[in-house]
Amino acid sequence: MGWFSSGKCTSKARLDGKTVIITGCNTGIGKYTVLDLYSRGARVVMACRNVEKAEEARDWVIEQRSGQQGLGQLSVCHLDLSSLSSVRKCAEKLLHEESHIHILINNAGVMMCPRSLTEDGYELQFATNHLGHFLFTLILLPKIISSAPARIVNVASMAHTLCNNMNYNDINYEKSYFAAQAYGRSKAANILFTKELAKRLKGTGVTVYSLHPGVVDTELSRHLDESVTDLLYVIQAPQLLCT
Repeated sequence: MGWFSSGKCTSKARLDGKTVIITGCNTGIGKYTVLDLYSRGARVVMACRNVEKAEEARDWVIEQRSGQQGLGQLSVCHLDLSSLSSVRKCAEKLLHEESHIHILINNAGVMMCPRSLTEDGYELQFATNHLGHFLFTLILLPKIISSAPARIVNVASMAHTLCNNMNYNDINYEKSYFAAQAYGRSKAANILFTKELAKRLKGTGVTVYSLHPGVVDTELSRHLDESVTDLLYVIQAPQLLCT
């Protein structure tokens, strides 16, 4: 699979009785994933930083499927992946409220934003895209294992190829900062986490995957300058017709 490969899900599997948690789903790929899962009968928990926008997305999903049968349930909870305290609070709330977690989709992310540090002192892209999801997953893991068969999906990217060195000695890019490389490193971390977690969960009934979602016109690219976004739009326009 390359940067601009396209594909289409043809599965008609039902997800009645299944609980799915998905991060960062008030726009873009995440929102349409919620729409699909809700249509299949799943109970979907939308874990988002902006609760107001998440509730608007929830209402939009419900409106899109108004009058149809076999729909699931939707709920919203607050999750700011750049804050480890927020991650713990959300995960502990879900452990208390959800009897099962069958699917966890770590979808949220930021891309190529100006350098900044989180309240915990980590570079924003690495903190949001990897560290937050890493902690979130580990806290929820006992519940996921007890709900097996279950799966964990980490939305990564072909952008991991932009990272030729994890640079553990300068985790916050204090010496020099290149936004694309920092993004690529966070995606490489997603993939490395997936591979190690899959190895450790072998035999538990929990499968772990990472994926490249393709180049899609979403708000994730809001930090790119106009010349870059115009080029990406021209390149990806044919793909948008297939999604």
